Amino acid sequence: MRGWTTMDDPFRLFEEHRNLLFAVAYRMLGTAADAEDAVQDAWLRWSAGDRTGVADPKAYLVRITTNVALDRLRSAQARRETYVGPWLPEPMLTSPDVAEDAEMSESVSMAMLVVLETLSPLERAVFVLKEVFGYPYADIAKALDRSEASVRQLGTRARKHVEARRPRFEAGGAERRAATERFLDAVTGGDVNLLMEVLAPDVALWSDGGGKVRAPRRAIFGADKVGRFLVGINGVPYQGVEPADMRFRRVEINAEPAVVVDGPDGPISAFTVDIDPDGKVRTIHLVANPDKLRSLAEGRRLPM
Repeated sequence: MRGWTTMDDPFRLFEEHRNLLFAVAYRMLGTAADAEDAVQDAWLRWSAGDRTGVADPKAYLVRITTNVALDRLRSAQARRETYVGPWLPEPMLTSPDVAEDAEMSESVSMAMLVVLETLSPLERAVFVLKEVFGYPYADIAKALDRSEASVRQLGTRARKHVEARRPRFEAGGAERRAATERFLDAVTGGDVNLLMEVLAPDVALWSDGGGKVRAPRRAIFGADKVGRFLVGINGVPYQGVEPADMRFRRVEINAEPAVVVDGPDGPISAFTVDIDPDGKVRTIHLVANPDKLRSLAEGRRLPM
């Protein structure tokens, strides 16, 4: 294979792979802002570096982006230890047809990204590159500057960790949409009895306000407590927005049926739900931190 030459345009080559680099960085970091910063850092390294020996620009760019994301993830994990309340990934819009690719859609689901947060930075890097994008261990070892044996060990440990924590039942798209609709009808109706019918007995609600808006700082467990909480916030002003000015919008977020709550000036919250084998809601991820609603406000879609 030939190396990079002065006849090639570094900007064109970078832009050709930008979506892939963002997709890798987002799964590594969990927020669009951090992923975009990582991609920008990768561009600076790519444009300023010596590319004469680069035979495969795509692999080289993924390697740069992965290592930039690793550095940022190590720093981010330290910051998240002092984060106010639960930390949830930043929700991003996806196209409905994304769900047709089950493996790719699962890799960006809120539930999966939450599980990935429990991995070490290196485990997360190996899992994302191997399990999501299908890179061989030999290539991952080269990208991370580690032995193939150690990378295989990291991959095995990460996969076992994820398998132990990922949802045991994956509802189909139609089932999830129907369950989301039933849940939304119950929430907006303010009927705790109806809510109890759609919530699993052991349902958990995780809410991320980041200390910037009103939100529970601890997870809420159990259908009774979650139902009463949801009924309690229904019909109450939030972030200065009156209930009459709120609009509930059905969308696809992270390849899942979801709801965005809009105020006059843009989104004020978004939630996704996970469904159990009985078609009931077992987990609710509610994001209200304004910093994590920017992509939804911009209508930005996640490249897969």
